[in-house]
Amino acid sequence: MLDILAITTPVFILIGLGFGAVRLGLFSKPDMRVLGTFVIRFALPAMLFQALSQRPFREVMNSGYLLAYALGSLAAMAATVLLARWVFKRSFRDSVVFGMGASLSNSAFIGLPVALQVLGPIATVAMALTMLVENLLMLPLVLILADSAGNRGASILRILRDIALNLLRNPMIIAIAIGFSFALTGIRLPQPLFKAIDMLSLASAAIALFVIGGNLAGSTVKGMGREVALVTGGKLLLHPLAVLLAVFLVPGISAELQAAAVFFACVPMFSIYAILGQKYGLEGLCSAVLVMATVVSFITISAFIWLVKVGGVIPGLG
Repeated sequence: MLDILAITTPVFILIGLGFGAVRLGLFSKPDMRVLGTFVIRFALPAMLFQALSQRPFREVMNSGYLLAYALGSLAAMAATVLLARWVFKRSFRDSVVFGMGASLSNSAFIGLPVALQVLGPIATVAMALTMLVENLLMLPLVLILADSAGNRGASILRILRDIALNLLRNPMIIAIAIGFSFALTGIRLPQPLFKAIDMLSLASAAIALFVIGGNLAGSTVKGMGREVALVTGGKLLLHPLAVLLAVFLVPGISAELQAAAVFFACVPMFSIYAILGQKYGLEGLCSAVLVMATVVSFITISAFIWLVKVGGVIPGLG
């Protein structure tokens, strides 16, 4: 158990450090946005490109992984939407926002630092595949459903156009596309340029975790216990269980990638959840969910690592 805590504790220490730095006034919330922008636009794209461009294309493009992660995420979203709609009596639009929180992971900022320690470089490949599912399927789907339910006057074609334009400007999606093209063609960068990319990638994990903590400062969960519990449970329990079942049902996925898929599913929801929730009048609830899920994920992530390393939940791993 101590070796598992040695993996997860540093991650949450860095999150706590960012939280404390903002609460003590050493950094401000705008400072966190600047640091987060650096990670999203430079450090993480560098890491993604580095990992994908150095492997043969057949190793980095795994259709079984894409299918399994998509099926598990869709199942978690659908179940959470149904619970919110019929048990909690929320509107369909609110229920879709709940489903968004239960099915979209913070795969880059929290999932990757943990998965790298457990699985090694294959974790970056898995993160790239996870991001394809999240950005090309899950996020467009939930935004279309939520906007349509809200009668916001935007057609599906306009929503899809806006999503496509955002994807074309997303540095991480661009890095994935370029990395795949290098893997497909076998092109290699000159060593000085590749070394610069390597140095950028090394900065991603620690700064990303620090930013997560800083963004959580000032949020509260008071007065929203039932809804917070629903979305948190959907994200940290239902999502990883659904993905675990899916990776066993879909053939052609190695044990390492099976474990990586569930690692990324069992981390909290993505850090812009509260920003997207603001669009639908749910910023307070989404912020509260993000706080609770991040805190509780220390337990769930540690438990899953124990199941993988000790319990043998994924046969053939290690």
